Amino acid sequence: MPAAPTDRLTQTLARHGLRTTPVRRAVLQTVAGRGYALTGAEIEQEIGVGTDRITLYRTLKSFEQSGLIHRVIDDSDVLRYAACSIECTATAHFDNHVHFKCGKCAHTYCLNQVAIPTVTLPGGFQAERKDYLLSGTCQFCQS
Repeated sequence: MPAAPTDRLTQTLARHGLRTTPVRRAVLQTVAGRGYALTGAEIEQEIGVGTDRITLYRTLKSFEQSGLIHRVIDDSDVLRYAACSIECTATAHFDNHVHFKCGKCAHTYCLNQVAIPTVTLPGGFQAERKDYLLSGTCQFCQS
């Protein structure tokens, strides 16, 4: 009897060296299925009651370490997560893109097609992260 074909979520987890569990599948489906970054609380609410919070945050940490998601920095004090590009790995994130925060719906979007501009730092400065945030009104909230 032939083996059952694996689905996209299982393949993605395997490609990043992660075992498939119900929580990992739910988190990956939730984050990848949205066009904007989500907070841990929003992910927890989406995947449903009964999910252990510690397991959820360990899953988010392992996803970030393996290159499945990245943290999104915006003008709030709340940490958000968004799906990484397909090229990201555990050793290198290639999410060199701009983020956009809508002032109406408060969603923060990854603008993957807009690269962070090159910045030349003065001597003695070395950047370790590149975060670039634009704010305004998203395409969904414009009248």
